[in-house]
Amino acid sequence: MKRWIITLVSACALASVATADIQAPPASEYTASRKLGRALSNILYGFVEIPVEVARKNETHGRKAGASYGLVNGTTKGLKRFGYGFYELLTFYAPTNNGTYKPSYKKCGKDARIEVNPTSGFTEFPPELGAESYYSHTRSTQW
Repeated sequence: MKRWIITLVSACALASVATADIQAPPASEYTASRKLGRALSNILYGFVEIPVEVARKNETHGRKAGASYGLVNGTTKGLKRFGYGFYELLTFYAPTNNGTYKPSYKKCGKDARIEVNPTSGFTEFPPELGAESYYSHTRSTQW
């Protein structure tokens, strides 16, 4: 009788540990509402890529490259964002990317805050103009 109880308790303990890993699947943060929000932000703010790319090319290659290559590259990326946004707006209710609501442009990178696809340079949401800060600042001083 004791052996049967010990076996039953051990089986229940192993079963509870085995199901703990699949409680939150990797794509659980991507929902239809996030896809709709991503679509609207890509449509409304996708052309922010133009001044951002001009500034990036200006810093890395100089002013002439920023004014020419940055303008062309930013316009191309802005139009692609608009296309992705329009596509995601039409299909926000359906999981179109391998049965998930993840963006159709692939993301990769080690930094969890900004994940960029190295071939297209896209982040999930359009970039912000001005200084970006990912850390909260406080006025309290602790000596």
